[in-house]
Amino acid sequence: MNVALQNLKTELEQFGQANDNDQSERPKRMLNITRDTGEFLAVLVLAMQARRVLEIGTSNGYSTLWLAEACGETGGVVTTVEHAEHKVAMAAENFARAGLEGSINLVHDDAGRFLADAHPATYDLLFLDSERSQYVAWWPHLSRVLRPGGLLVVDNALSHADEMNAFSELIKADIEFKTSLVPVGKGELLAVKLLD
Repeated sequence: MNVALQNLKTELEQFGQANDNDQSERPKRMLNITRDTGEFLAVLVLAMQARRVLEIGTSNGYSTLWLAEACGETGGVVTTVEHAEHKVAMAAENFARAGLEGSINLVHDDAGRFLADAHPATYDLLFLDSERSQYVAWWPHLSRVLRPGGLLVVDNALSHADEMNAFSELIKADIEFKTSLVPVGKGELLAVKLLD
């Protein structure tokens, strides 16, 4: 076990909670996943032996550390996309402290633009934790960049069910996907892209 990494995760959890309790402005909040969600994501990466992981919404990199630690076991890399410059800087510092830079590709870009430019069937697992109002518009690209057999995991499916409803229904109506709602953390919507 990497004790330094575990300590960093605990530090980031505490920082995220304290920061978000003090901040009312959404752009300044970390909006991190819960620890059990991190554990769940790591298990999914390992179970799938995922080597090409995409995260949309880096924030300060807390969730990325869970994905990257698991990618270290599979020989994979997590590409994580964040638009906010101050969060990219925080994440880069945290990744350097974690010693996981070899398992992380940090991209400072607009997620919609990144997804539109990404090649088809590129990713084994895609973790979506970003601007929920954009998910419906992003769906054609989200679907396209996942390989057959790939898995989409969407955070906040229970905590923000009203905001997620249109997107959830869109995925459920897509015959190329099979979905499940898992009551872990803030609720994780899982959608596997069926094999051709």
